[in-house]
Amino acid sequence: MIGMHGWLASSVVALPGAAAAAPSVWPWWSALPFAALLGAIAILPLTRPHWWEANGNKAIVSAALSLPFAAWLVLGQGLAGAQALSHAVIDYLAFIALLGSLFVISGGIYVRGSLAGTPLSNSAILAIGAVLANLIGTTGASMVLIRPLLRANEKRRDKVHLVIFFIFVVSNCAGLLTPLGDPPLFLGFLKGVPFEWTLRLWREWLLVNGLLIVLFNLVDQYVFHREEMQHAEPLLEEVLEHQPIRLEGLSNALFLGGVIAVIVAKGRNLGTAPEPWPFGIQEGAMVALAWAAYATTRPATRAANRFSFGPMIEVAVLFAGIFVTMIAPLQVLNSSGAALGPMADWQYFWATGVLSSFLDNAPTYLAFAAAAAGQYGVSIEGPVYLAELLARGPGAAELLVAISCGAVFMGANTYIGNGPNFMVKAIAEENGVRMPSFLGYVRWSATVLLPLFLLVTLVFFY
Repeated sequence: MIGMHGWLASSVVALPGAAAAAPSVWPWWSALPFAALLGAIAILPLTRPHWWEANGNKAIVSAALSLPFAAWLVLGQGLAGAQALSHAVIDYLAFIALLGSLFVISGGIYVRGSLAGTPLSNSAILAIGAVLANLIGTTGASMVLIRPLLRANEKRRDKVHLVIFFIFVVSNCAGLLTPLGDPPLFLGFLKGVPFEWTLRLWREWLLVNGLLIVLFNLVDQYVFHREEMQHAEPLLEEVLEHQPIRLEGLSNALFLGGVIAVIVAKGRNLGTAPEPWPFGIQEGAMVALAWAAYATTRPATRAANRFSFGPMIEVAVLFAGIFVTMIAPLQVLNSSGAALGPMADWQYFWATGVLSSFLDNAPTYLAFAAAAAGQYGVSIEGPVYLAELLARGPGAAELLVAISCGAVFMGANTYIGNGPNFMVKAIAEENGVRMPSFLGYVRWSATVLLPLFLLVTLVFFY
C-alpha cells in the first residue's frame, strides 16, 4: 500500500494523550478526514498511479485533509485540542524514528550472488525471510531478499508464484513475533504492550508461515517439473549454476542490534524506572544509529540495493496526516466499544483483517484496539492504555492476539494491504516478471490465504 511500508510499511501510532484532550462528544464528521485520507491511499494508486507516484502530491493530499482538522482541534477545542495535537506529533516522531532507522540500516545490507533456483533453495529463502522479518521488519527483509530470489530463478520461465508467496510470507505473515516485525505491533508496543509479549504468538506464526512454506514448496516443485518437461535443456543443471553468496555491509547488523537494545531498554524504563524515558532519548539514539550506519556503509553497497529515501519520505508525509486525523476515530471507537457489546475473538480477527486488506494495517490495528479497550472499560487517554487492557485478564489479552494476527496476516490479501507488497511487485516487474493485476492477485490470495485464515480461526479464535 504505502511505498515503503510496511514495512510499511507498511504504519501509525496511537494518540496517547490525544484522548485526554478530546471533547466529550465527537461530531460524526470529525472522522471524515481520516476516512478520506485512507480512501485516497487505497484508491489513488489504482486510479491515478502516475500522479500518485510523486511524494509531493502525496504531501498535498495529506496536508489538505489533516491541516483543517488540526486547526479545528486547536481553535475549536483550545488548550485541550492543542494537547491532543502535541501528543500526536510526539507519537509520530517516535514512530518515524523507528521506521527510518530500520530502513536506513537495512538498506546498507546487500546480498551479492545467488542461490540455486530449486524448490528447496527457494523455500529456504522464504524460511530465512520469515525469521529475518522479525529483526528488520517486513519491509527490510523484503528489500534484502527479493533480488537474491529473483537472481536465483532468472533461468526459469514461470516466476509469478515465487513473488506471490514471497509477498505472503516475507512481506506480511512473517512479521508477527516482535514489535520490529510489522508497524501495527510497534504501535502496540508504544501503547504499553511489553516488547516480549508478541513472542506468545509463535503458534499462530508457525502455523501460518509453516503451512505457506510447505504449500509453496509443493507448488514450486509442480511448476519446476512442468518447466523441465517443456525445456529443451536440463533445467535442473541450469538452475544449479549459481554465484557464491556474499553479504556486504555486515557492520549494519551491529547497528540493528543497537536499535533492538534501545527499544528493549525503553520498554523496561532502564535508568529511569519507574518513570518512563523522556521523549527524545529513544528517538535520538535511533537517529544516531541510523546516521552511523549510513556514514559507515560504502555508497556502492547502497547503490547495489538501489537505496533511496523516496519510500521513507512517502511514509513520512502520509503518516503525518494519518497521525493527526485518526485522533477522532480512535476516540469514537473507544467510546462506543462498550455500547457495541462483547465481540468474540474471531470477530475481531476477521474485522481487523478485512479492513487491513484494503487499508493500512497499522491504523486498523489501533482502531480495533481502541474498540477492545472500550469493551473492557479502558480509556485511551493514557499513553500506555494497552498495558491496562492486558491487565484486565486473559480475555482481554486474547482480543489483542486476534487483532494483532488479523492486522499482520491479512495485509497479504491485496497489493494495497501492506507497504512492501507494491514494492516487491515493482521490483519483480523491473526484473521481467509479469505480475498479475490487482484482481489477479486477489484470486491468488483468496485461493491460498482465505482457507488458511479459516483454519487459524478454528484453531485459535473460535
